Amino acid sequence: MKGFSIIIVTWNALEHLKKYLPSVAETDYPNFEIIIADNASDDGSKEWIRSNYPDVKIASFDRNYGYCGGNNRAVPFATKEILLFLNNDVEVENNWLYAINETFIEPNVAAVQPKMKAFLNKDHFEYAGAAGGFIDKFGYPFCRGRLFDSVEPDHGQYDDTTYIFWASGAALAIRKDIFNDIGGFDEDFEFHMEEIDLCWRLQNQGFQIVYAPKSIVYHLGGGSLPMQSPRKVFYNFRNSLYMLWKNYSTSSLIIRFPIRLMLDVIAAWKTLLEGKPKEWVAIAKAHFHFFVHLPKLHRKRKECRKECKEHGEPKTIAGFSVVWQYFVKGNKTFDELPK
Repeated sequence: MKGFSIIIVTWNALEHLKKYLPSVAETDYPNFEIIIADNASDDGSKEWIRSNYPDVKIASFDRNYGYCGGNNRAVPFATKEILLFLNNDVEVENNWLYAINETFIEPNVAAVQPKMKAFLNKDHFEYAGAAGGFIDKFGYPFCRGRLFDSVEPDHGQYDDTTYIFWASGAALAIRKDIFNDIGGFDEDFEFHMEEIDLCWRLQNQGFQIVYAPKSIVYHLGGGSLPMQSPRKVFYNFRNSLYMLWKNYSTSSLIIRFPIRLMLDVIAAWKTLLEGKPKEWVAIAKAHFHFFVHLPKLHRKRKECRKECKEHGEPKTIAGFSVVWQYFVKGNKTFDELPK
């Protein structure tokens, strides 16, 4: 039976800890520890944890390192073989670790995601991960159970264990030795898509990512950045370009990357026509930032491609455009997409 180090990054989120940490601490599983990665909170979080959960480890940092930096810096405190990165606004079912443990029996499985449902609407999947993540050939992420803003109710349609392209960073289990070998989360991402980048790198090295439907968690979501905020738009567009440049095969970079840039231009002008000038500015800034940092990104790309065992794209990348399927053909659920 695998041991789990559950790492929860937090910054001035005492109310979240009070609401969601109890379910994690009450997990029914014989071999786990909880590590709070505290990004210099000054709201009494550390004092409350010490008073109420003295067995919980606290990795206390000198400043806010964000999701990527906080998680990376907490890993040395972990003593178990599986790391489980969990957002501080996630409630878990009592037996959630057993199904994840079973999935790691396969030695080539590097990372696992549980079924993610919405905390505020527990009959529905949750936006950030649903029943496992994928990307289309132009790098747009989507999930079984969620395409763009269309989130499906859960009526058992995705209750099969299956290979996925990415596991949500809100609840991501990964073998500690592999996480360390691959270099952890890329801290240049700061927020958003860092887990997709991580999972892509894993697959380029020949590992697999799996969705475990019998493990169920409930995610509040939207805590770090509000939906449709200009800052979130910036990170979504910039980090998508980062991820594609780092991980695409050479042929995809030549053929698909220019198309993705064109689609981004269309998206930017769409926001302007919809009367959202702040989002237009955010998209423009994202592309400016990408091109300014392209030399550094290209060095990272060379390192990533050097370590690749797979020279084409992972088989879990969809061979179609989800933008075309959703906005032009009107396919609003995962089951309606081409197989």
